[in-house]
Amino acid sequence: MKICFYGSGSEIINKIYTDEAYKLGYEISKRKHTLVFGGGDTGMMGACARGVHDNDGESIGIAPNWIKNFEPLCKQCSEFIYVDTMGERKNKFLTTSDAFIIAPGGIGTLDEFFEILTLKKLKQHDKPIIIFNINNYFNKMLKMLDEMDEKGFLYKQESICEIANNIDEIFNYL
Repeated sequence: MKICFYGSGSEIINKIYTDEAYKLGYEISKRKHTLVFGGGDTGMMGACARGVHDNDGESIGIAPNWIKNFEPLCKQCSEFIYVDTMGERKNKFLTTSDAFIIAPGGIGTLDEFFEILTLKKLKQHDKPIIIFNINNYFNKMLKMLDEMDEKGFLYKQESICEIANNIDEIFNYL
């Protein structure tokens, strides 16, 4: 299975997040899955990739070439796919991946998450989406989504994503 990981590339986040991302990468590799990610070498992205590579696993980085002006790219990827735009990057994540894990991150991570969630809601894919709620990071966002549903803005007929508070829960869903 090719598992897409969305998460922060920030170097200044608390170590609790990068430690969990590393463990997740290690488990992805241990279970013989392939990591698909934004190709960054720092933050949660870099930690997850190191977890994969330290266990001799496979990874596919996807990024526009110009992103290296903002963050270093991972050099250990089994494959690296360069695209021209962030939109192409998100489309390549969708077409390359079998499942999506959303970890704590900033606006880029949220952009990726809401696009993949919207596409699932609109039945453009039926791939698992799992929010990795490390340290309750997403609690406020989840509360906001519940309120949107209560007020009729989401038309939720069914759950379109799962919430996992630990790595075991992630793989139970997958």
